[in-house]
Amino acid sequence: MIDFAGRIAVVTGGGTGMGRELVRQLTAEGCTVAMCDVNAATMAETKRLAEAAGLPQGTRITTHICDIGREEEIQRFQREVADQLKTDRIHFLFNNAGIGGGGSFVTAERAEWERTFNICWGGVYWTTRAFLPMLLKADRAHITNTSSVNGFWASLGPATPHTAYSAAKFAVKGFTEALITDLRLNAPHVTCSVVMPGHIGTAIAMNTRSVLKDGANDVTPAELAAARARMKAQGIDPAPFSDDQIAALIADMGRRFQDDAPMTAAAAATVILDGVKSGRWRILVGEDAKLLDEAVRAAPETAYDADFRNPFGFTQQRS
Repeated sequence: MIDFAGRIAVVTGGGTGMGRELVRQLTAEGCTVAMCDVNAATMAETKRLAEAAGLPQGTRITTHICDIGREEEIQRFQREVADQLKTDRIHFLFNNAGIGGGGSFVTAERAEWERTFNICWGGVYWTTRAFLPMLLKADRAHITNTSSVNGFWASLGPATPHTAYSAAKFAVKGFTEALITDLRLNAPHVTCSVVMPGHIGTAIAMNTRSVLKDGANDVTPAELAAARARMKAQGIDPAPFSDDQIAALIADMGRRFQDDAPMTAAAAATVILDGVKSGRWRILVGEDAKLLDEAVRAAPETAYDADFRNPFGFTQQRS
């Protein structure tokens, strides 16, 4: 069993969602945590919540502004961690941060597609590169990379292209699985896990829009056009809906994704940490993730057919 007490962990995306809950649960067990995010206010709230619960003696939390879609910022983050914690080693790396976006390779703007891919895949790759020397210096270390169910099923249904996010999450999954042998041969004291969550109650939908638009919350004409196209593909006539009504629907979808999810971020973080403690390299999070994994494995050739029935309770035709 892996013990977190008295150790040091790095968590990306610690300001909200699963990242926040990982920070809270790790520090509650006596693990010092260095977290990064693009939002200083949400990180401050994470730190406040963790400290309000009472930190074991000697446990510290440091916060760092870092855009993990930019390698130079990750390198600065690594230097800050080493300097502020006065250490040359860490024991745990949780590559948790991510966004959605860049749905269509055909119609989405290249900048949005590559921004999504660079955060969801590049962030994992660059962060692991940056912190690997510190992991190697520990007596025992573990890397936890968050992929997704979209790392083994690259779809949200036929009405919604999902290429940048899915491609990135497939890369995260493949990278982590390849690391198993690489680490076993070249750094046997370092292990790794890939996490594949289903629908978890996080703010990823709302955060994605903020990150891709540099903090702006207004709905762009391109977003409105894409929403209308999705409605039409789903058999809904978008003509009666005004732009303001479509914008309200987009905002409500983000709220419902967080509030109506079958599993909370706190419960998901517990599953992840239990998986790491027990040494599991493959961690499915949520009953929906487990059922979808079974369905895709049982019929991989039909997983993208219109009548493929996934465990979220609908066929792709109706998604």
